[in-house]
Amino acid sequence: MTSHDVVARIRRLARTRRVGHGGTLDPMATGVLVIGVNRATRLLTYVIGSEKRYAATIRLGEATVTDDAEGDVTARVPADGVQDAAIRAGLAVQTGEIDQVPSAVSAIKINGERAYKRVRDGEQVELPARRITVHRLEVLDIRRPEDAPVIDVDVDVTCSSGTYIRAIARDLGAALGVGGHLTALRRTAVGGLTLGEAATLEQLEERAPDVVGLPMADAARRAFPQRTATVEEARVLSHGGPLEAVGISGPYAVFDPAGDVLAIVSERGGRAKPEIVLAPA
Repeated sequence: MTSHDVVARIRRLARTRRVGHGGTLDPMATGVLVIGVNRATRLLTYVIGSEKRYAATIRLGEATVTDDAEGDVTARVPADGVQDAAIRAGLAVQTGEIDQVPSAVSAIKINGERAYKRVRDGEQVELPARRITVHRLEVLDIRRPEDAPVIDVDVDVTCSSGTYIRAIARDLGAALGVGGHLTALRRTAVGGLTLGEAATLEQLEERAPDVVGLPMADAARRAFPQRTATVEEARVLSHGGPLEAVGISGPYAVFDPAGDVLAIVSERGGRAKPEIVLAPA
């Protein structure tokens, strides 16, 4: 199931076309996919850039065309001689702010065409490196199956938006000279929204068409700094007008006296100007 498939299913359940997601998951991956319904779709542009957290399993000893288990194996090199210390060191150099080359089989566009389509058409694709940040990369377990000369490494990764966990597996395998790919990937958090509070599609079906699990005002409180407007300020802002700046840095959410979210604003030139207005028309 693709992220687009999930959106299509939510549209049917919520009985609205205004549904979007806040960051694609690979078809092989499971976990948190943030969905916006109706006016909340306008908040998704901020969700997409949020920090992500993943649980993943890297298999050393096999490289694939997609850098994950969905692709054909392109090389096998016995990895049973690789020491645990070398694995940890190979992952340590992939932490912090680094330049990472995305997986060639990705949704990145090259001259208007997705990279994965070019690969499927037989083209050799080389993507430029991108600056990303791996805030935390913890090794949870290193396992050595008895029936194959491979090593499975379970990791917990917290990273910036745009990080490819598949590329971490690929680059670790390359650095160790044995190849590597992902065999499992689960997104456990997007910003402050965690797997523990997520709902399955089956659970959403049970409560359709009321599929919204987190009201928009609550989502805004968790994602942004806050400011409460006066009645007059709420009137001005709901029509797209600016407020006086109060010294809050970065985009922040403004709420009306009743606690409903009115807009996301940013301050410049002594004014707090709306980036998006969320007040009902």
